Amino acid sequence: MIEPILGKLGAGKVDAREHRLFRSLDVENSGEIRVADLLDVVDRVGLSRDDDRIADCLQAVQGYGLRDRVAYEEFCAAIRPNILLVEQALQGNMIIPDFQAFSSRIQAIYEQTSENRTGEVASYIPQLARVDPNRFGVSLCTIDGQRYSVGDARVHFSVQSSCKPMNYCLALEEHGEDGVHTYVGREPSGRDFNELTLNDAGKPHNPMINAGAIMCTSLIRQDLNSSERFDYLLGWWEAMCGNQKVGFSNSVYQSERSTADRNFALGYYMREHRAFPEGTDLLETLEFYFQCCSIEVNAECMAVLAATLANGGVCPTTGERILKTRNVQHCLSLMCSCGMYDFSGEFAFAIGLPAKSSVSGVLMVVIPNVLGLCVWSPTLDANGNSVRGIEFCRELVESFSFHNYDSLTGVSEKLDPRLNWIESKAEKVDQLIWAASKGDIGALHRLIVRGYDQDGADYDRRTPLHLAAAQGQEHVVRYFIENGAKLDPQDRWGGMPLDDARRHGQTAVVELLREHGAETSQEGDDLGQPAVEGVDAPAFAETPRIVELIYAASEGDLVAIQRLVARGINLSGADYDRRTPLHLAAAEGREHVVQYFIDQEVELSPLDRWGGTPLDDASRHGHARVEQLLENHGAQRGQDEVS
Repeated sequence: MIEPILGKLGAGKVDAREHRLFRSLDVENSGEIRVADLLDVVDRVGLSRDDDRIADCLQAVQGYGLRDRVAYEEFCAAIRPNILLVEQALQGNMIIPDFQAFSSRIQAIYEQTSENRTGEVASYIPQLARVDPNRFGVSLCTIDGQRYSVGDARVHFSVQSSCKPMNYCLALEEHGEDGVHTYVGREPSGRDFNELTLNDAGKPHNPMINAGAIMCTSLIRQDLNSSERFDYLLGWWEAMCGNQKVGFSNSVYQSERSTADRNFALGYYMREHRAFPEGTDLLETLEFYFQCCSIEVNAECMAVLAATLANGGVCPTTGERILKTRNVQHCLSLMCSCGMYDFSGEFAFAIGLPAKSSVSGVLMVVIPNVLGLCVWSPTLDANGNSVRGIEFCRELVESFSFHNYDSLTGVSEKLDPRLNWIESKAEKVDQLIWAASKGDIGALHRLIVRGYDQDGADYDRRTPLHLAAAQGQEHVVRYFIENGAKLDPQDRWGGMPLDDARRHGQTAVVELLREHGAETSQEGDDLGQPAVEGVDAPAFAETPRIVELIYAASEGDLVAIQRLVARGINLSGADYDRRTPLHLAAAEGREHVVQYFIDQEVELSPLDRWGGTPLDDASRHGHARVEQLLENHGAQRGQDEVS
């Protein structure tokens, strides 16, 4: 209901879209929401309270206490300056919808990985050798600006080789693909990262090894003097990091410079082979490169930078475009093939993500269109990569479908955090049941080949075979029999597919199932009729996302229900068995959800396929408190032939 608010404000003053957002927080249907509930949503989805993109909204509610309530007009006034991001948050329409669960898993991987104390800190640069080997920080930022950090994520470190993707991007921005690759190749070298070698064309093999990085550095703003050039570079770094302060370590720079014999040799070797652009000042280029390696950030900054790459060059926390998407594509391609020193091929095979490591122990990982990740732990393996960083990434792709090719299978045993758990459960069963109920064998076959479980059951333990039998889809039932499906699964009421076929008078299906030994929970040979007068096998519900809503109600997940309300879903919608969210909340004894539906004024006595009401469900499953609650509000019992 929108009517009470229309009555207060007058017709035309209520925006339906804004009202959905307000209603999602107005759990008591009182016409007011708690300020604390709005702030809880911001925290729950992973947005920072100091995020500039919602600063105006948070400033507007700052004057209220957490227990204060605001009415519709005040709510709208507060959210309008940042309404799209607030809408995203309230709808759970972020790239990682269940950010709390995702963050909990990240925390668990961090704790597991922290037990690994193998490896040694880099010793060839004196300043790096002094870093505490026990430091360990992880930070991530999604393309929607959701943030999570754990451990030493705010401790600063020098970027070292992780500056190479940035230098390559800046060179591309200035000179374009052809201009840059006139001077540097794009193939893995198969050699050590600092080996004195060039490709057959007399160019460095790629921008991710030292020779290629020095070459890219030489291409950046040659028109500026040394100080202006470095300021220009720092400005880009800060923009990529969401306008966070980026530092510089003079001690690391001096240490880097004093141990740079191989880099000087690479520079002179390239100059000997006339690889540099005409007019390049070699010593100035090398000094600039050492400065790049001595930039200092923390894991939180680097995660935002990685997220900017994941977001195609647009910084998630500011919304500003920093890099051209085409240039980001080139950079990520080379990070995939060349970003992990001599471990690049193995990393691409096992982890399957663009990444760049450095001897300071930082590992920057990009999950395109999802998030950027930074792991910092100074102890290195024999390849110069962070030991904990590699292990963390292995565990990450074991847990989540982030490998570039996880999507090939269609259905994975891994979690896809881009789907909330309800959406994921609903998708796996809903499509099969829909296809089975409509007789679409082609769709069924494609789904099963992709890994969908033909015996998968919904919240009422109803399977695709139950629905095919109820709808009289003889060819679908035959397909399931030939495909080895279970013929006697029991639903919530103990009913089997043969029972459905008998109840709905599907003679051919009854004979087919009996021929193949299917069992029934009912005695006798009579063929029944649908329990609801005049309805022969009800059609699948028209209401979008109703199965998600019913799953949420059955699990007692009020947050998920609120998000669906913010998207405008009809709380009174029904599924293929005409089961409503209230039916399932009552059946599972979710008293707080039943109370929510009562407050939202939904129909309290809808009839399902068998003529049962929510009150029947509560009674059948022994939920006395829910039964009493419904009766107190006038709910009715139904025909309920399966009770």
